[in-house]
Amino acid sequence: MAQIKNEAAYNAALNRIEELEDLVDDNTPETDPLYLELDMLVDMVEEYEDIHYPIGTPSLIDTIRLRMYEMGLNQQKVAALLGISASRMSEIMNGKTEPSLALARTMCQKLNIEPEIALGL
Repeated sequence: MAQIKNEAAYNAALNRIEELEDLVDDNTPETDPLYLELDMLVDMVEEYEDIHYPIGTPSLIDTIRLRMYEMGLNQQKVAALLGISASRMSEIMNGKTEPSLALARTMCQKLNIEPEIALGL
């Protein structure tokens, strides 16, 4: 398969994808040339982005902050939800300490945090 080799080609592919999205919809047959072109370009862009714009695993602190925002909670309410003191929660949020295995498990369950993030893997 062809590859996107530079930023100019990447931007051109993104522009073409936008054009094709206006022409291809859920009713377009998979054998349609525009559908095939769109599918191929999307694969090429994904491959280029995986190499040049990798998305790393978020930190536990960033993930907790996101969940706090999503759930409309402050740090004290999260501490109460997790069954820990506000000072322990503050230590975790400031990077002074890491959660125990039991607390990491609770975070996974109550805050819907992936185990890999809670355990720092």
